[in-house]
Amino acid sequence: MSSRKGQRDAARVVREQLARESRRRRTLWASVAAVVVLVIAGLIGWSVWSSQRADKFTAPPGANDAGTGIVIGGGPVTIDLYEDYLCPACKQFQQVSGATIDQLVKDGKARVVFHPVAYLNRYSTTEYSTRSSAASGCAAQGGKFKEFTDALFARQPPEGSAGLSNDELIDIGAGVGLNRDEFGSCVKDGTYKPWTEKVTEDASRSGVTGTPTIKVNGREVADRTPAGITAAVEAAGK
Repeated sequence: MSSRKGQRDAARVVREQLARESRRRRTLWASVAAVVVLVIAGLIGWSVWSSQRADKFTAPPGANDAGTGIVIGGGPVTIDLYEDYLCPACKQFQQVSGATIDQLVKDGKARVVFHPVAYLNRYSTTEYSTRSSAASGCAAQGGKFKEFTDALFARQPPEGSAGLSNDELIDIGAGVGLNRDEFGSCVKDGTYKPWTEKVTEDASRSGVTGTPTIKVNGREVADRTPAGITAAVEAAGK
C-alpha cells in the first residue's frame, strides 16, 4: 500500500514539475513575443518619425523640384554637383573646373544643380559644413547663391578648425551684395538647416559617398577635369 502511495506521490511531483515547466515556457515565449512586438513598433515609429522629419523642410528659392539643390542655368543637359564647403578637394575642383562649368551654363549647353551637402561636420568643431550650407540657402533666398558659393570656397577654412563664424559668413554675404540684416537673420536663425539635412540625406540615398561628386544626366563622371566634363556634357547632349 505504501509502495503504491509512494508511486502516486512521485507521479504527482513529476506532473507538478512538468506543469511548472510548461508555465515557465509559456511565460518565456509570451515575454519574447512582447519584446518582438515592441521592437517592431519602435522600428515603425522611428521610420515614420524619420520620414516626417525629413519632409519638414523649406527649400530656398531657385531649388529644383525635389528641393535638394539650387539650379543655375537652363541648358538641356543636367550637371549635378555635390560639394561640401569645407572639402579641400571641392575647392580644388572649383579652381580647376569651375570656369568650364560656368562656360557650359553660359553657352546654354547645361544647367547645374548644386547640392551643398554637410558630410564633413566631424572635421569642424562648430558643424561648419551644416552652417555654411544653410547659409548658402539664405544666399539663394537673396538671389546670390553662386556669388556666395564662390566666395565661400575662396575663404575656405582649414579642416579641423572652428570654421568661419556666423558673423564672418554674414560679412561674406554682405560682400557679394546680400542685404546684411535679412541675410544675417536667416543665418543666425538657422532657417535652412532642415534643408541642409534634406540635401545631405538625399545625396546619401542616391549613392553619393564623397565630395566632390559630379553627375551628368544622372551618370557619375570619373574624369573631373575640364576636358572630361565637357566631353560628358557633349555626349549627353547628342
